[in-house]
Amino acid sequence: MTRLVSLLFALLLLPGLTGCGYNQMQTNEEAVKSAWGNVESSLQRRADLVPNLVETVKGYASHEKDTLTAVVDARAKATQVKITADSLSDPQAMAAFQQAQGQMQSSLSRLLAVVENYPQLKADQNFRDLQNQLEGTENRINVARQRYNQSVETYNTSIRTFPNFITNSLLLHLKAKEYFKADEAAQQAPKVKF
Repeated sequence: MTRLVSLLFALLLLPGLTGCGYNQMQTNEEAVKSAWGNVESSLQRRADLVPNLVETVKGYASHEKDTLTAVVDARAKATQVKITADSLSDPQAMAAFQQAQGQMQSSLSRLLAVVENYPQLKADQNFRDLQNQLEGTENRINVARQRYNQSVETYNTSIRTFPNFITNSLLLHLKAKEYFKADEAAQQAPKVKF
């Protein structure tokens, strides 16, 4: 008799579970992980292009060793700081990752400013090709970051809204993911001097 009552109770609850959000929250979490993978892929492309850019610039600007060293060091640091899809809820891990990527972007900006002093380098087709690829990569990184943040927004909203938050608190125990935030230096507009 107890088994029959349990079966009937389960059958009565089954239609109610379709609106509990369980599957949607799982789908949203996978979308966040996928979007993060796209961010990592774009960052890897940048890391792969930097050595070629540095070598090209070295041939023309050998006495700008400090700038080139800073770029190489920033690339090394940026590729060492890893964050996995599982640690996207950790604010400290995300902050360390973003700081390393910000240093990389800053070093590349300094390198490209140095290039402005070398007209022969700016005219070199190989350098222009690398610079265009790097610019395209930076655009891809920006798009990937935006898509990641959109996925995080959808996911975080799904685990916090009714009735999903009940399902999450009882079954899943999912944590909010961290957004990819702008570097502190991005608050100030860059100053251009000639």
